[in-house]
Amino acid sequence: MQRRIILLPGAYCLLPGIGYNTRAHMNDDTNYLSKEKFDELTSELEHMKTVRRREIAEQLEYARSLGDLSENAEYEEARNLQAATEDRIRVIEEQLSHARIIEHPKGNTVSLGSFVTIQKQGEKEEHTYEIVGSAEANMQEHKISHLSPLGSALMDKKRGDTFAFDTPKGAQKYKIVNIK
Repeated sequence: MQRRIILLPGAYCLLPGIGYNTRAHMNDDTNYLSKEKFDELTSELEHMKTVRRREIAEQLEYARSLGDLSENAEYEEARNLQAATEDRIRVIEEQLSHARIIEHPKGNTVSLGSFVTIQKQGEKEEHTYEIVGSAEANMQEHKISHLSPLGSALMDKKRGDTFAFDTPKGAQKYKIVNIK
């Protein structure tokens, strides 16, 4: 089965999808993102570089107009805000420069972008998770990283497979009920 991922080099331009073998192509520097998360980060970056920088420049100008900078709390606050904003811009640019967009796979094998329903052995309750890159992992939204113990145990499994993974409470055994 082929999974499609769109590679986004530093220029952030979308390239045609490429064939993808789950384990062989996972690079530690690669930041796997959904299209939605990529768009969210791109929008945030644009906002930070235009609107936020302008707001901070105005705050700095106002603080300078107050006089003595050595005891000027407004100036110090604006400088700290500027540093935090520039740091966030740097982090987002780094994330986007290593980004690969996950396309939702079609098939019966767990991969990035899959929605997987699992059931713990001996229990009736089922849980559904989306397999995402590390940057998007959020347990409240049922999004787990492909690098997490559960996520890595699920990768490349098929519907009906049983698997185990280690937790602080010991090895846990589950069955894959469904893959979307």
